[in-house]
Parts: sequence; C-alpha cells; structure tokens
Amino acid sequence: MKRLHKIKRGIALPVTIVIIWEILSLNIGNSFILPGWELIVPVLIHPMDSLFGGASLFENGVISLERVLIGFLLATVIAVPLGLLSGWSERVDEYFNPLIQILRPVPPIAWMPLAIAWFKIGFGSLIFIIFIGSFFPVLISTVEGVHNVRIRWLEVAESLGATTKEKFVTVIIPGALPFIWTGFRLAFGVGWMCLVAAEMLPGTSAGLGYLIMYAYNLGQIQVIVAGMIVIGIIGIVSDYLFRCGQTRFFDWQGKE
Repeated sequence: MKRLHKIKRGIALPVTIVIIWEILSLNIGNSFILPGWELIVPVLIHPMDSLFGGASLFENGVISLERVLIGFLLATVIAVPLGLLSGWSERVDEYFNPLIQILRPVPPIAWMPLAIAWFKIGFGSLIFIIFIGSFFPVLISTVEGVHNVRIRWLEVAESLGATTKEKFVTVIIPGALPFIWTGFRLAFGVGWMCLVAAEMLPGTSAGLGYLIMYAYNLGQIQVIVAGMIVIGIIGIVSDYLFRCGQTRFFDWQGKE
C-alpha cells in the first residue's frame, strides 16, 4: 500500500502537466506553438517508423545512447585511476589539482570549437564532449571517496601488517567505491545532456539532438516534444539503474 501511494504521488504532477498542456493546446489552437497530445502520442507509440525519410525515433535514441556509453566509459577509465592516485597521494594531488580546478568550471559545450578543430565534425568531436562532461564528476567523486575512507579501517589494516599496496587494494578502493558509483551516476547524466546539446550543432547527421533540430527546421513540433520525452525517459531509466546498483552493492555504506 505504501508503494502504491508513492507511485501515485510520483505520477500526480506529470499527469497534471499533461492535462494542463492539452487544455492550453486546445485554447491556443496552433500546433506549431503547442501541439496537442493527439499529435505527439502517435510519434511515441510508433518509435520504429521512419521520420522524415531517415532514421526512426528508436534508431536515433540508440545512436545517442551508444555515443554516451563510449564517452562515459572512456572518461571513467581515465578518471577513476587518476582520482584514486590524487586522493591517496598528496604529491600527485599537488600536481593535478590546480589544473583540474581551472578546467572543471568550463562548460563542456564551450569545448566544441576545439573539439571540431581537433577531431573534425562528427563522431570524434561528440565523444570528446561527452568525455569532458563525464570526466570531472567521476574524478572529483573518486578523490572525495578516498578522502572519506574511515581512518580506523586503515589503522586495522596497519595493525595486521598490511603493506601500502595491500591497504590501497583492500581498504582504499573498496571504501571509495560508493562515492565512485555516485560519480558514475552524476557523470552519465551530465554526459547525456552534453551529447544532446552537441548533436544539435551543425554537421551532425543522427541522434536525438539532431532529430530535434531537424524537426524544428521542418516545423514538426510534435516530433520535438516526442524526442524530448524520449530523452527524459532514457535519463530516468539510467538514473534508476544506477540507484538500484547503489542499493544492491553499497547497502553497507553508513553502517557501523
């Protein structure tokens, strides 16, 4: 019963927005400004149909998701080891932290001109933007994870005669994992937003961002809204999976 009430509360606001949207659409009477759900829903329930003679909504979504996964994985492969070393070694942190703090506030999309210059328009530049967007959340979370490993865990390891390497492998890495996982969750969300924005730039030929801009140029606002809904759904599902992983693997966090 409690779960049912939670679901009801969760869908109450979206349902209200849908109703208000439809009322406003009927009153405005202009599908270019605010299309009704009778135009949006057919696009959503036929995701495999070709749009504008090209890829379908589903195919564009898959293309975007593949790009995000590649950029995200590349970022984690580099950010996690660097974060572990920076968090563990004060000397390493002194070398990298100033540069990280300079680059971290720069919006990923601001890197787009350089990305195009380095990797040309297309796949390479998109992956680079996703990489930049995903890299810093994972890096910062990893460093914080190392810093938040409980001192008494290290003291116990030392009392048992653990070497530096053994402490790093058996205490530091497992202790930092909950923070690293949170970094993954944040990074994937940021990478997803960066990708969709980057796909809207000229030169892209596929993906949800591209589909939205192409639909705008053709005045097909219902496709734009459908694309935005798919973006939101993928974001919700990915975040849910990360939260499930947090509960499944790191339920011990915070327990004595």
